[in-house]
Amino acid sequence: MRMPINLKMKRVQKMKIRYSALIIILAIIQACSVEKFIPEDEFLYTGTEFKFEQDSTIADQPKLRTELENVLRPQPNSKILGMRPGLYFHYKSQREKPGFINKFLNKKIGEEPVYLSDVDLQNTEDLLLNRLENRGFFYSRVDSNSETNEESKTASTSFTLNVATPYTMETYQLDTDSLLVYKDIKDNLDDTVLEEGMRFDLPELKKERERIDLQLKKEGYYNFNPGFLIFEADTNQYDKKKFDLFLRLKKDVPPKSVIPYQISNVNVYPNYNVDEDTLSKNYKRYKDKNYLQEELFFKPEYLDPYILIETGDYYDPEKSRNTSRRLGTIGVYKFVNIRYDEVDTLATDSLGLLEANIFLSPLKKRAIRAELQAVTKSNSFAGPHLALTFVNRNLFKGGETLNISANLGYEVQIGNSNVPGRNSLQLGVTNDLIVPRLLFPVKINNNFFQYDIPKTKISLGGDILRRSQLFSLASLNSSFGYFWNANRYVTHEINPISLNYVRLNNVTPEFQEVLDDNPFLQSSFDQEFIAGLTYSFIYNGMIDTAKRNVFFVNTNFDIAGNTISLFGKETENGKKEILGLEYAQYAKLDMDLRYHLRLGGGNVIATRLFAGYGIPYGNSDVMPFSKQYFSGGPYSVRAFNTRTLGPGTFNPNEVSIQQEMDGVDDDEINNLGYRDQTGNIRFEANAEYRFPIVTYLNGAFFVDAGNVWTSDANPETTNVEGGSGKFESDFINELGIGTGAGLRIDIQSFVIRFDLAFPLHDPRKPAGERWVNDFGSPVFNFGIGYPF
Repeated sequence: MRMPINLKMKRVQKMKIRYSALIIILAIIQACSVEKFIPEDEFLYTGTEFKFEQDSTIADQPKLRTELENVLRPQPNSKILGMRPGLYFHYKSQREKPGFINKFLNKKIGEEPVYLSDVDLQNTEDLLLNRLENRGFFYSRVDSNSETNEESKTASTSFTLNVATPYTMETYQLDTDSLLVYKDIKDNLDDTVLEEGMRFDLPELKKERERIDLQLKKEGYYNFNPGFLIFEADTNQYDKKKFDLFLRLKKDVPPKSVIPYQISNVNVYPNYNVDEDTLSKNYKRYKDKNYLQEELFFKPEYLDPYILIETGDYYDPEKSRNTSRRLGTIGVYKFVNIRYDEVDTLATDSLGLLEANIFLSPLKKRAIRAELQAVTKSNSFAGPHLALTFVNRNLFKGGETLNISANLGYEVQIGNSNVPGRNSLQLGVTNDLIVPRLLFPVKINNNFFQYDIPKTKISLGGDILRRSQLFSLASLNSSFGYFWNANRYVTHEINPISLNYVRLNNVTPEFQEVLDDNPFLQSSFDQEFIAGLTYSFIYNGMIDTAKRNVFFVNTNFDIAGNTISLFGKETENGKKEILGLEYAQYAKLDMDLRYHLRLGGGNVIATRLFAGYGIPYGNSDVMPFSKQYFSGGPYSVRAFNTRTLGPGTFNPNEVSIQQEMDGVDDDEINNLGYRDQTGNIRFEANAEYRFPIVTYLNGAFFVDAGNVWTSDANPETTNVEGGSGKFESDFINELGIGTGAGLRIDIQSFVIRFDLAFPLHDPRKPAGERWVNDFGSPVFNFGIGYPF
């Protein structure tokens, strides 16, 4: 069978390319070979092999193996695909003229060589035996051996571990004594981490001592130390390898260490200056505490709920930590220091006394900050902003903080250069009064909020946005609500009162024509008044930097118009108004779920799932424009520009082509650039692999998928062929999917991000043509911070 000549040529070319690639790979491997650099009297150490020989089955042998491997020192040089680039560039940098590249790479990834002569087999044997005995495997044996390879100039070691049957615990009991501390230890012995039948395990015994110490500290034993406890194992009662475990105090323990301490007095210094040695003598007694301040700085009745240390209580380090943390969250103090002083007393030897001193160093009362910002937004607008912030702390001597912020910004929309309205001018003023207590008509017991005291936030602000050649938008907003931390992971924020008034002014004829052609968009702007309730729940497990698997959850609920609907008056068009304003009525719920898998060395697999649904009802046919969802952009599906994806399969370009065929004026076709591409339903999924490159530069590969939909089909978002933006059962086939790579400049958690994305699945195309591979038209994204 004969093949066409051009087909033969292609196959030959492919074979040449593969052959060339193979040659290059072999050349790289050969270039990174390090045998020629190894000194004649040395062998490169390549690692150790373990061989287990045991008298009985080891229950958790993999865990034991891992622990024993951690004892091994030194570790061999690292390998990548059989090569040792770190070692190679170290050798190259030692040459007389190493060159800039070799010196740079040695600084970044270079490794000192590890030779067989660096391995001390006898010392390693002793360490392995010690570790085995600590785990209960007494009378074990360890033998070692080394093997060398003259040809490759390498060597390895092996250890044969003859592991004896471990000793297991039969009983655990406390020695008896007349000291009070023995009684307190015995009362908590049921919470022990030690179990009958467990093997002798030194780390577990240390955990038990620390547990007892922590419990005794909570019961007032201020001077106790876990080192005062000693365990004794008795094997004389058993023929087999079993033992009785006894716990007692060591001899010559200081008497002050085995008595509880009680708080005799609490002194609070609300205006302490760390630069001055003298302390105020003026004090006010409030709820069995002394508040010492020359002049009234912080009212004791407002500061007292934050202090958990009470006169007459036993010393408790957990109360000290919680008190320090709570005082630090007020927002008034720079330093919080709690010091305990022992009080000399003629009381019995069974009780000691402590005086608690709480020193609070305040921040500056007033501060002004000016910032020149480079702002990028999710709608592709970017530009300079000038932000001025005035802060007045402890405004009414109760920890209140007043924040007044003013913002002036000029922005230009990146892309869409042929569309009017690319320039915007924004001026905004925001006033926030934060009161560090619960302002509520009914008094709530402070014990209900044990971790944190809720703060009351009262906000009032205004904003004017001027879009050139289009419109100006004035808005006023006000809210009254509370926020607090339920624990170190969970934050709640609820605003029972949330008001927003929006007014569209200075509408140009061009934009008015867009509104006339798009009733859906017109209706979303008609709802000038929004009054409702908002609630936000945040779980942030990512604050645990040492954990491998971490989660983040943000759930938001927004409902508006229900209360004021009771007072609304119906108009001629069937809508209700209050104070002459048409109000919005809707409910909205969304959730942002994130999971990060930390692989070590700065490598992270980050994933995100977002789902949101908003439903208008009653006085609203559509969601207000500011409450609708959109998709695409640097914080969404990055292979599509902002607001160019969805709803559903809607494609505004297809409508433009059809109108051009129908003879529609060019100016009217251009107006389609404002066609609404938002929806009340949103679903997105993202995955990203992040890895370090050098110093502050990190890289990433990512995949994004998502879209927005409407719950009802609208003529304005329906294609000529019938595809619409309505959410239906086959929504999976309407997802926009993209992939790409990016660079991140990460300097102390300030991240500048550059992403280049390529579409893989475009729902705007006809069915059967949506899978694309147009890598020649990437979408560039610029952002501040990580997308998720």
